[in-house]
Amino acid sequence: MNNFSDIVAYVRVVEAHSFVAAAQTLGMSPSAISKAVSRLEDRLGARLLNRTTRSLSLTDVGASFYERCREALGQLDQAESEVSESRGVPRGRLRVDVPVSLGRRIIVPALPRFIAQYPEISVQMSMNDRVLDLVQEGIDAALRVGNLSDSSLVARRIGQLRGVTCASPEFIERYGEPRDPTELRPEHCLQMFKAGTNQVREWMFRKGSIEHSVVPAARLAFSDPESAVAAAVSGAGFVRSLDFTAEAQIASGLLKPVLEDWNDGAYWPVSVVYPQHRQPTAKIRAFIDFATGLFPQTVTQPMLASTSSSAATQSAARSESRSQAVATPLPG
Repeated sequence: MNNFSDIVAYVRVVEAHSFVAAAQTLGMSPSAISKAVSRLEDRLGARLLNRTTRSLSLTDVGASFYERCREALGQLDQAESEVSESRGVPRGRLRVDVPVSLGRRIIVPALPRFIAQYPEISVQMSMNDRVLDLVQEGIDAALRVGNLSDSSLVARRIGQLRGVTCASPEFIERYGEPRDPTELRPEHCLQMFKAGTNQVREWMFRKGSIEHSVVPAARLAFSDPESAVAAAVSGAGFVRSLDFTAEAQIASGLLKPVLEDWNDGAYWPVSVVYPQHRQPTAKIRAFIDFATGLFPQTVTQPMLASTSSSAATQSAARSESRSQAVATPLPG
């Protein structure tokens, strides 16, 4: 039915911000996609997209129409998944959102194995360090790192990541290796801030019952942990990040860990979250099972919860809970 295929083409163009990218997603030519959108506009008697040689933008009518179409296609995907559920076969398009560094380093390299294991699933992955509205964006599931607060999302705990503090050997030789966190000079600590808020992330250290915090004050600040690690390799200062972002540099000797005996509780949970109103369909359960195998499972020390109450920490430790994709401060 041309009407339906034209609507699908239009939605994919809006999502991809490009006729060419939409064509690649649908296995069609860019000219066929352009004709489909033009047919849809002619049939509706309204312009949906403003086109120039360099960009696309939605008209007011086009934006409203897109939201209705996106919602309708999402319901169709859900209906298809429910039918597939009845025969136990994971299938359909799976839309997943993951943090940028986590996606690049851990998830993306594993995706070929995932689609080989589940040949009836296709994956559309966005990588974002901002917290998205999963329902508004039409996302089936998202990965989040950190302890989670209550909300309308359901969370399934799938593993954990460890925090590490390090600097280049040259920087440590020049300024000395700290024996405890009180010897960390804030101006030597690279800042990490939350995208969209510019809030600098505090560093929390714990050794037994002793806790100490450091607010980084170096003149370099990053929203991307990989950039902060690269700056540390170049001798810019100390960096605190999740271990997977610095493990290669540590293994090669470009970075040297410090204060390892002050890492009690420096573990952050990794969770898959999905909208509360959606049942965990076969494709979501398949992704959860697969992602679980990508992360360490055993928590050898208590969770670090520098800004949350003990009740929130206990809630986050449950394997499945209603939670929000907002994490407590992460290292870095």
